[in-house]
Amino acid sequence: MMLRVEKLRELMKKEQVDGFLVTSPYNLRYLTNFTGTTGLAVITMSKAFFVTDFRYTEQAAAQAQGFEIVKNVGPIFDEVAKICNQEEVNALAFEETQVSFADYSILEDLLEETPLIPISGMIESLREVKDDQEVAIIEKACAIADQGFDHVLKFIKPGMTEIEVANQLDFFMRSLGATSVSFDTIVASGLRSAMPHGVASEKVIEQGDLITLDFGCYYQGYVSDMTRTFALGDPGAKLKEIYQIVLEAQLKVLDAAKPGMTGIQLDAVARDHISQAGYGEAFGHSTGHGIGLEIHEGPNVSFRADKAFVVGNVITDEPGIYLPGIGGVRIEDDLLITAEGNKVLTHSPKELIIL
Repeated sequence: MMLRVEKLRELMKKEQVDGFLVTSPYNLRYLTNFTGTTGLAVITMSKAFFVTDFRYTEQAAAQAQGFEIVKNVGPIFDEVAKICNQEEVNALAFEETQVSFADYSILEDLLEETPLIPISGMIESLREVKDDQEVAIIEKACAIADQGFDHVLKFIKPGMTEIEVANQLDFFMRSLGATSVSFDTIVASGLRSAMPHGVASEKVIEQGDLITLDFGCYYQGYVSDMTRTFALGDPGAKLKEIYQIVLEAQLKVLDAAKPGMTGIQLDAVARDHISQAGYGEAFGHSTGHGIGLEIHEGPNVSFRADKAFVVGNVITDEPGIYLPGIGGVRIEDDLLITAEGNKVLTHSPKELIIL
């Protein structure tokens, strides 16, 4: 963890700040390994402090190795002010997307002499490059998702509601060691499959339905995110046609993804294929996004994402076609950018399964 703190200090030096207040729970976990719900960190150029109350001091001492643990009895920001005064911090960076205006006002009053510098994306940029340990955890989260999909294929049948399917899948993943789901499981069947984010509803699944299943789990703090589309009985010629186009686009992305390529270039691989097939208007979302401690993090795979991929990025590849009144298809894998290109982390079959 202290290696991550050192990398942060290098970025702080460039921004000319000698203190950093960390309040995002994801960034705290990344830098300190702390998994509790109350606490913050103050990083200076020579020391690292973790502040929490009596409920978590023991846990913080065990998890936040290399951090000086400070117990707050009064308001937590009082301790931040004490640390900044004691360490003679000249400029304190804070995460501008995490600190509320109310908290900012409190800090401003407490730190009259210390300028507060809003910073965005500094720790997040470090998080985009996964180390071997992080990759191993994500691979395990992906393996649980793969087993979850296999489980669904064994029990799903006409007459079940989408929510029943989602609940069985969610509990099954927990039985394999997942702590929670990555997001509300999407089970979109029949005409609802045309909704890209059709969270499981009371709709009864019928014979002939095409079903989009988009799900994942949290394992040791990291997520998996995969989508498979399959059918209960013959879904008809039109849906089979768009399935094939989406599958081809998805495989083209897997063939192309490599370091040095930008999110714009990779997004175009899928988008161009779907557009050439005549369904460009029916593919309204980006081709993918980064995953890690959060379900959506950098780097992105979209027409705006000009950042080049580097070894250690973990991204999704999820093109789709959605036809209101007919249905929709999305196929998604998680992939790791490697020196050779990429490695697919989700292994469930992708040819159209008709049960």
